[in-house]
Amino acid sequence: MAATTARRVDTATLNRLHYVGIVLAAVTGGIHLVLGVANLTSTLGVLFVLAGVGYVGGVALLIRGVRRRPLYLAGIGFAVVQIVAYVALNAGNLFSPVAVVDKAAQLALVGVLVLLYRRET
Repeated sequence: MAATTARRVDTATLNRLHYVGIVLAAVTGGIHLVLGVANLTSTLGVLFVLAGVGYVGGVALLIRGVRRRPLYLAGIGFAVVQIVAYVALNAGNLFSPVAVVDKAAQLALVGVLVLLYRRET
């Protein structure tokens, strides 16, 4: 007989700012997953899928109640690296509609994560 373990979900300590961050992560994660799956035969497509999975994983860790301060820092770094990589790889064509929504969500997510990090200091 296999032992079962209860999955711990910790939503009681989440506040409105956490939920804003979850929505922003879902927006950028969803965009990355859709674009990645559509281009899965390319290396960039695979990287997009991995980025989307990273955002989903971050939300799952937050809801599971892992140590949040390190999670906030990881999320900040994760989003900033993607923003910088996007600018570096798309220097001539930065403002497609999907990119604007994605980068706005990522920048807002960075702001939310900074606020959450500072509040828990």
